[in-house]
Amino acid sequence: MNLKDLFGLEGKVALVTGGSRGIGKMIVEGLLEAGCAKIYIVARKKEQVDATAEELGDKVIGLTGDLSQIDGIQALADELASREDKLDLLVNNAGAAWGQPFDEFTEAGWDRTMDLNVKTPFFLTQKLHGLLKAAGTPERPAKVLMIASIDGMKSNPWPTYPYQASKAGLIHLTRRMAAELVGDNIIVNGIGPGAFPSEMNKAARDQEEMVKRGIPSRRVGVTEDMAAGAIYLLSRAGDYVVGTTIPIDGGVVNANIGAGNFVDPSGQ
Repeated sequence: MNLKDLFGLEGKVALVTGGSRGIGKMIVEGLLEAGCAKIYIVARKKEQVDATAEELGDKVIGLTGDLSQIDGIQALADELASREDKLDLLVNNAGAAWGQPFDEFTEAGWDRTMDLNVKTPFFLTQKLHGLLKAAGTPERPAKVLMIASIDGMKSNPWPTYPYQASKAGLIHLTRRMAAELVGDNIIVNGIGPGAFPSEMNKAARDQEEMVKRGIPSRRVGVTEDMAAGAIYLLSRAGDYVVGTTIPIDGGVVNANIGAGNFVDPSGQ
């Protein structure tokens, strides 16, 4: 037993949805460092996908597609099947957030958020089931990683109703899909990110000093934090973890005292 065997991903083929920026890109960078042979990334905006693929090198292959609809999900699955005989790792990261006051919240915002955050991970995994089964063995199962959120584990004060509900739903869906797929040598787990700077989490990006006051670790997350969590669950190290969503949040969910702001016992 050695660390390379436990945490290495040498030779693996991965797909990361929403992999061109934010948390998705952080995970892609981690997979590269862990030795993945090939990483497909997909997003709606071709210019972003192409720029990220060029930045990260030849092992990263950019694809474009709208995964909010079944047709787009099927098109991506078909494209991947035309290129690969198996898929070792699937990271369901694409997602949406929508905030509006309670009395003004629209059906369009509700549907887009729920569809992309819950329907898309389910149906993309379904459409890629054959490729995942082809990759998985009892000794080295294929892996599916759901990117949920700590907002699915606790309430927040923002009017992002379907986002919070969808992420809670995704956490339970992770458990149910894990029970279904473990018999096919496919292990499903999840990550619940906290405050990581991104286009979706502009507060962590633009108001870091304010945000970190509510985090027991007293900092926002960085690429290494997200990459390490993903590598753990996607590598041999995480093979005996099944149906679990791990918060990667500096302690917000499990180590916060009181309703919000963390206060250092030293008074600092």
